[in-house]
Parts: sequence; C-alpha cells; structure tokens
Amino acid sequence: MAVPIDHARESFQTDASALANLSERSREIFRRIVESYLERGEPVGSRHLSRLLPMALSPASVRNVMQDLEELGLIYAPHTSAGRLPTELGLRFFVDALLELGDIGKDERERIDAQVKAASHEPTMEGVLGEAVTMLSGLTRSAGIVVTSKDNIRLKHIEFLQLEPERGLAILVGEDGSVENRIVPIPHGLPPSALIEAGNYLNARIRGRTLTEVKIEIEASRQAAESELGELTTRLIATGLASWSEYAAGHAPQLIVRGQANLLEDLNAIEDLERIRLLFADLETKKDVIDLLSRAEGGEGVRIFIGSENKLFSLSGSSMIAAPFHDPQQRIVGVLGVIGPTRLNYARIVPMVAYTSKVVARLMQGR
Repeated sequence: MAVPIDHARESFQTDASALANLSERSREIFRRIVESYLERGEPVGSRHLSRLLPMALSPASVRNVMQDLEELGLIYAPHTSAGRLPTELGLRFFVDALLELGDIGKDERERIDAQVKAASHEPTMEGVLGEAVTMLSGLTRSAGIVVTSKDNIRLKHIEFLQLEPERGLAILVGEDGSVENRIVPIPHGLPPSALIEAGNYLNARIRGRTLTEVKIEIEASRQAAESELGELTTRLIATGLASWSEYAAGHAPQLIVRGQANLLEDLNAIEDLERIRLLFADLETKKDVIDLLSRAEGGEGVRIFIGSENKLFSLSGSSMIAAPFHDPQQRIVGVLGVIGPTRLNYARIVPMVAYTSKVVARLMQGR
C-alpha cells in the first residue's frame, strides 16, 4: 500500500548535500544503528556492528564511519565509551530517506475494518472516532489521539502561529468557549508578521461568524476594492499621469507615476494616488487572509513529528504519527493518530494510521 508522507518540516540543521551523498557503507552502518535503537532502545558499538554488516569491516573501520556520522549530527554517544544512538536529526533522516514501509497484514486489516464497522453503531460521530482511536491505540501500543473540525463553529477569536517555515497553527476560539487547533500549510517565504496581520484583520470582522461566512465576505470586499482600483488607475493613465509596468518574473505589474510636477497642480490626482496606495496594501492583506483560510481546508498525507519537532504538544521525548480524514466533499474534517516514544515502529505504524484514517473517512461519508 502506497502511503503518502507529508515531509513538510524544518530544514535539516546540517549539510543536506552531505546527507544525500552518504556512501552505501555509511548508510548501512547508520541504518543498523537506528534499527537496533528502534528494536532494543540501547546504544550499539562498533564491534557488534561489524558482526551485523553484510560487508566485511573491522571494528576500527566501523568506528571511523561512526565518527563521520557523529560529525553530521546523525548519531551521538550517550556517555563516554558507550555505543551510539541516533539523534532526533538522525531519526528524521532515517524516516525521510531510508525507511522502508511495511504493509498491514490481512488479519490487522480485517480487525480494523471490523472494529470501525462495529463503532458505526455509536449514536454520535464523536463516539465512532473514540472507538476507532481506542482500537488504534491498542494495535500500536501507543496513546491514540483524534482532533475533529467544526466548520460551522461561530468564532470569537482566531490566531495564526508559525511552527515551521512552511507549517503553521490556526487557533480557533468559538463563541461557545471551544478551542480548535488546525495545522495549516504556509506559503514559502511568508513572514511571521503576515500571520499576525492576518489574525488582527480577521479578529476585527470574525466575531459571531463562521470561517465560510468570513471568507465569502472578504472575497466580496476584495472584488469591490479591485473594481475601485481599476477605475482610479484607468483615470490616471487616461490623463497621462501614470502607466503600468511590464510583468516581471514572479512579481505583479506596478503602477509607474509620470509627470510628478503636474501632480502638484492636480489635487484630485494626489488623492487618487493615495487611495491607490491604500487599496494595494488592503488587497495584499485580503489576499494573504483568503489564502490562509483556504489553506486551512487543505493538506494530505501522513504527518510524522519526531522529538522536539512535536511543538504542538511540547513532548520533546515523543513522536507523533497522524493522518487526516475527509468528508464527502474531500475537506479535511479531522486528524487521528498515535503518540509514543521516539522508538516507535514507524514502518508498521505509518501504514496502520493511514489505513485507519481511510476506513474512518469511508464510514463518515456513508453516514
């Protein structure tokens, strides 16, 4: 079963090209260190590794490779004269580059299908999800988690926080006192100040409305502003006081003002230019806000947090594997998954979480 994995995260804090160019020998030694840690949770030494490897290497040669891996930040020694353990960076590299995902066995697949189907008799969707995540917790021997979305919640406050360069957290506070957190993708290069500005803009307009209602209102306002901007710029261009520049790569066209001396004699033109400047700024804000609201509805794939990447829960010693599930319109309406130690059996649990999310989604779409 092909399992899409969402690899969005902070960049490796080391030379990415050095990781990509690791020799086959270095990768094999690193793989053995990680697999030993995931299986037993103990450091592994060079002498033991030399006996495990498919190629003939002396303990001294293994130690030299381990030193290189340590300098890259992939492994570390928990104390002097000990073997080596993977770092959080090492685990991330293993999951992204070396992990070979297993498949769910027929018995586990049938068990998931049967237990989710049995849960369908629960009177509420919350009951169904509770049973499903309890089942997943038992299968993986980890703590199960589930978060559901409520698109019809009437909001009192909204806030956006940046978790990673291209990943943020939308915090929705409802008028009923409920709080909902949604992981949202963020456009590359969007500054944190834009998230603060978007939150401030929304909080001035959002009280008592749903996300959908606010999005429709802002879109209508944006179209009205674009119409006014078109009228003002057309007037200035017709009088020869301004012109549009050509499109530049990656940039929108710009209004070039001409005949500045003439502007001093035309107070209406000065007022139009100031209004144009304000409209440009307003449209940019609306564009960012609408984009963030739209992104809150998107996303795909299994998400893996390792150690300190798990900022949402502040569990630096844990890992989380989570997958979204969708409604009939293919909108993400919730996330389910598990939290456990960094020694989670990723190869087994990732496809299990992915499959469970699909079974739950099918059940929701049939209710």
